[in-house]
Amino acid sequence: MADDDSQKTEDPTGRKLQDARDSGQVAKSQEVNNLLMILALTISVVMFGGAMARDVVNMSLPFIETPDMVPTDIGHLTTMGWKLLGLILVAGAAPLVLSLFAAFGAGYLQFGLLLSSESLMPSLEKISPMAGLKRIFSMRSLADFLKGLLKIAIVGGIVYAVITPSVGDLHKLIGMEINQLLGVMVELMDRLLFTVFAAMVVITCLDVFYQRYEHIKGLRMSRQEIKDEMRESEGDPIVKGRLRQLRMERARKRMMAEVPKADVVVTNPTHYAVALKYDAQMSSPKVVAKGVDKVAQKIREIAKEHDVPVVENPPLARGLFAAVEVDQEITPEFYKAVAEVIGYIYRLKRKKL
Repeated sequence: MADDDSQKTEDPTGRKLQDARDSGQVAKSQEVNNLLMILALTISVVMFGGAMARDVVNMSLPFIETPDMVPTDIGHLTTMGWKLLGLILVAGAAPLVLSLFAAFGAGYLQFGLLLSSESLMPSLEKISPMAGLKRIFSMRSLADFLKGLLKIAIVGGIVYAVITPSVGDLHKLIGMEINQLLGVMVELMDRLLFTVFAAMVVITCLDVFYQRYEHIKGLRMSRQEIKDEMRESEGDPIVKGRLRQLRMERARKRMMAEVPKADVVVTNPTHYAVALKYDAQMSSPKVVAKGVDKVAQKIREIAKEHDVPVVENPPLARGLFAAVEVDQEITPEFYKAVAEVIGYIYRLKRKKL
């Protein structure tokens, strides 16, 4: 049975997030685009707005102040029209270029460079009327609609709060010259854009967190899905455990096969057992087997069956077990103690002879 949403209680794994990214599914906030567009417009107005507006006004003044002095032949009018159009285009070029950079940069700021062709692949779901209706009347669409209304209300309230104090000063604009009037308008526009930009920063931060929450929520997994993913990527835990157990059993059998070849077994006497072997070709004695509890008992039994001497030396047995691995030679700190044990064994063997 397929997992329903109520069972998807676990956060998505790294592999799930990467698969979603590869298919083009990322947490994306449209408010970041809007914020960068407003920032581009604000920069354009602050840096170029005043100068551009003055150029346009200076070109238009003759038509307002001394219209009778303006040449009306088609050549002059065409020239002035092209100049005016050029000024308008130059005035709009800066915000347009900055807006294009903002539009492309918004995605990079949110999720880095993303190249995915999967979203461009044709799909029946994209043209399905039912799928479209589900998207339109989904809870996400309702949340986006309410969020849009709230944003309009907040920005509208800010615009109203910024413009309202200036309404009482409208009568002062009547006697102003055109350059003074232009300065007042640019100042009001700057204040309005800065205030709207500050409000959009807060709105964007909230929306980014919301979009990431919704993205993670939409990718949540059930415990069974996580288990299946682990099984696919790492193998079945039951099979891995069984293989590990088989490897340990084989290693233990090989180790037990070396006990009869040992020269001595050092014990705790009951909890630890370490089998040592030494010959003239070795630079120092080597641990050929070791174990605790049941494994130690098995080592002692095999040693007794094959007449391998068993010596009780608890400190040495514990030290060798902790510091030296099987098939490794002992370290220098054990040389003296092991030499005494092996020397004792050799003396016993000579007495028997």
